[in-house]
Amino acid sequence: MGRKFVTGSMVKRAAAAALSAVMILAVSGCASVKPTEGDAVVKVGLLHSMTGSMAISEQAVLDAEKLAISEINAAGGVLGCQIVYQEEDGASDPSTFAAKAEKLVDQDGISTVFGCWTSSSRKAVKSIFEDYDALLFYPVQYEGMESSGNIVYTGAAPNQQIVPAIEYLIGEGYTKFFLLGSDYVFPRTANMIINAQVKAAGLEVVGEEYADMTQTDFAAIIAKIEEAQPDVIINTLNGTGNVSFFKQMAEKNYTSDTYMTMSFSIAEEEVAAIGADILKGHMVSWNYYQTTDTPRNKEFVAAYKKAYGDARVTSDPAEAAYDAVYLWKAACEKAGSFEVDQVLAAIEAGGISFDAPEGTVSITGSNHHLVKPVRIGAVGEDGLIYEVYATDAPVEPDPYLETYDWAVAAGIKPLE
Repeated sequence: MGRKFVTGSMVKRAAAAALSAVMILAVSGCASVKPTEGDAVVKVGLLHSMTGSMAISEQAVLDAEKLAISEINAAGGVLGCQIVYQEEDGASDPSTFAAKAEKLVDQDGISTVFGCWTSSSRKAVKSIFEDYDALLFYPVQYEGMESSGNIVYTGAAPNQQIVPAIEYLIGEGYTKFFLLGSDYVFPRTANMIINAQVKAAGLEVVGEEYADMTQTDFAAIIAKIEEAQPDVIINTLNGTGNVSFFKQMAEKNYTSDTYMTMSFSIAEEEVAAIGADILKGHMVSWNYYQTTDTPRNKEFVAAYKKAYGDARVTSDPAEAAYDAVYLWKAACEKAGSFEVDQVLAAIEAGGISFDAPEGTVSITGSNHHLVKPVRIGAVGEDGLIYEVYATDAPVEPDPYLETYDWAVAAGIKPLE
């Protein structure tokens, strides 16, 4: 399913795939730098916003990646190497992300990076990873309409978050949709999808508004919501905008009973920042929650809290980032190498999976997205998110929505 990407390194990868079938596991890709005497290491990059409007969300992702690295190192590392990481701050700015990505892969010689959150930051670094034939693991749900040979997308494609959330709302009887998002590529593309889906269902989008990433005053937008009188707000705000919007709604005594919201970028971390008293009853759509009932998740939550404190919460982006490190490990071990071409050849051959906290996930070799379960949740009074709906089985990724007649008919295209 999905469009097969073509990159300049495809010929090299084909040769690498043939070689990896007969090669013996080797550790020659380990860096010569040693964290402790006698340890061989492999270096990776961690590229997230530690400052700016997105730091509220990206810190948890960064921490989850560090947790996975520490667990893997404690268990013996990867191909005989301990993982060491180099952190860079994207500072919630796409141009800064691009500069730091190029620094990591060119100046610092690091070929595999775990990073980004917003689609603007991912698009800013995409050509860098492709030009240098480096590898990015991107851990956050996004709008789709993309499939790069140098990116592995461990968050949800639109058919694993956006589309099933709207299907769920339609099934629950919601008919008047107000679309609110931050002004960048993910919310605008998500709303293009939602407009087409709602129209195909014969229902109505009664408003569509966008806020700057740093916007703190939502009075004018709230007035438009009041005028439109939707029965549900589809929320694609990101970062600190979510805090400002929901607190200003609460100041007017608006609750989920007044205006229900379905959010695509509010997880447990954001609930803690905004307040459970404000968000209780509101809905979200993800693939994982801290309350997800799997044996592997109980271990993950316990390990995360042990590392960062009992007050910390896990979240879908954090879990997807944690999964990304383990999936990279599995791909390296299958390839018998840390070389990007050989790792990608192993991924594209298929069979890379991980027993993740959300359930077993696997990389689809043809488009580098994951097969994942879908879960709709509601915020509880305790600040945790509780599942109200889940798919019966993991869902195949369809980043271009090629299996949906209404999406094909609407001619949905990627936005830059």
